[in-house]
Amino acid sequence: MHKIWVVLQREFLEKVRTKWFIISTVLGPVLMIGLVTLPVLLASRGAKERSIVVLDVSTMGFGDRLSSKLADTVTGRRLRVRSVQADASRMGVVAESLTRGVGAGGLDGFLIVTDSTLRYGKAEYRGTNVSSLTDMQRLDRRLEDAVIAERLSRAGVDTAVVRSAQVPKVGVKALKIVNGKVTTESGVGSFILAYAMWLILYVSILIYGMQLMGSVVEEKNTRIVEVLVSSLSPFELMAGKILGVGSVGLFQMAIWGVSAAAMFSQQAHVAQMLGATDASASAFQLNVTFATVGIFLAYFLLGYFLYASMFAAVAAMVSTDTEARQAAQPVIMLLVVPTAMIINVLNDPGGTPAFWLSTIPFTSPIAMPVRWAAAPVPPSQVVVSLAVLAVTVVGIAWVAARIYRVGILMYGKRPSLKELVRWIRTA
Repeated sequence: MHKIWVVLQREFLEKVRTKWFIISTVLGPVLMIGLVTLPVLLASRGAKERSIVVLDVSTMGFGDRLSSKLADTVTGRRLRVRSVQADASRMGVVAESLTRGVGAGGLDGFLIVTDSTLRYGKAEYRGTNVSSLTDMQRLDRRLEDAVIAERLSRAGVDTAVVRSAQVPKVGVKALKIVNGKVTTESGVGSFILAYAMWLILYVSILIYGMQLMGSVVEEKNTRIVEVLVSSLSPFELMAGKILGVGSVGLFQMAIWGVSAAAMFSQQAHVAQMLGATDASASAFQLNVTFATVGIFLAYFLLGYFLYASMFAAVAAMVSTDTEARQAAQPVIMLLVVPTAMIINVLNDPGGTPAFWLSTIPFTSPIAMPVRWAAAPVPPSQVVVSLAVLAVTVVGIAWVAARIYRVGILMYGKRPSLKELVRWIRTA
C-alpha cells in the first residue's frame, strides 16, 4: 500500500499543477453560471422583434384583418406587420419585389394568404428566419387563431365570447414528486439537472480516462516504466496511477460542487439582477439532495474505475499515441451509447430502454444518475445497478491488471486477441 500511495501522490501532484487542470477547474464554475443565468434570460427576454408583410391575395380582405390581429396580440411588440394587397395575376411580381426587400434586410419575411387559407388552413411564409423554430411556432399559433376567429365571424358566432372563454391561457405548472412528497423542483429544473449530470459524468470519465492512457503510453515510450517496475509491481503501478488520476477528478469535483452550491443558492438574487420575472426564475428551480449527490459520486467513482482500467489495459498493449487512440475507440463507443440514448432516458425514465441502460454496467455510470435526476427510481433497481457495476469493476480490473503486467514491457506490434487471452491466462 505504501508504494501505491507514493504513485498516487505523484500522479495527483503532477496533474493538479498543470495549466489544463487550472483552466478546466475555472471553466467549470463559468459553465455553472451559464446553467443558472442563461435559461432565465432566455425565458424572460425571448426573441428579437421581427418585421413581416402579409401578402393578401384573398378576395374578401382577410389579409387586412389578419395583419391587425397579428399586430394586436399580447406579444405584438415582437412582431411588426403590414399588409400588401395583390390579385392573383400580380402575386408573382409582388412576391419577387418582397423577396428583394427581404434580401436587402428591410424585412424578415412575408406571409402569402389566399382564399384557400381560410378554406383549408394553408399559407406560405418566405423569409430569412424560417430555421427559427420559435418564430415559426409563434407565427403558426397566431395564424391559426386568426383563421379560427375569421371562420367564427363568418358563421355568425360572437368572437368576443370565444376570446373570453380562452383567457387566461391554460398553463400547467410541473412539480416533481419524490418519495410520495411534492418538491419545489420544476420539470425544467429536473431536465437541467439531469442534462448537467450527464455532461459532467461523460466528459469527466472520458477526459480522466484518456489522461491515464496518455500517461501510461508516455512512460512506456520514454522507458521510465522499466525503472519503475524494478522497485514496484506492475499492479501497484497501475493501481497507483488509477487512484491518483481519480483523486484529481474528485478534487476537481469538490471545487465544482462548492461553486455550484454557491451559485444556485444565489439563483433568485442573480435572476433579479438580470431583470428576470419571478415566474421565469422559479421555472428553473433545482432540488439537489444529499441522495442525488451520493448517487452522482458513487457512479462517477465506479464508472471512472471501470473505464480507467480499460484505458490502462489499452495503453499497455500499444507503443504510440496514435495506436492508443485507435485501440481506445471501442472503449469510447461504450461511453457514447448512453449519450446517444440520453433523450430516450429523459423522455421515459421508467421505460424498458432506460431500465436496461441503467443496469448494464458499461452504460449505467451515466444512465442511472440521469434517470435518477429525471424521475424517482426504485431503490431496489439502484442497489442492483450498483452491485452489478461493482462486480464488473472488480472483474475488469483483474483482467486489465494481467494485461498491464505483460504489456507494459512489450514493444512493437500490437498483440492479437489470441495473444491477449494468453497474457490473461499466464500472467
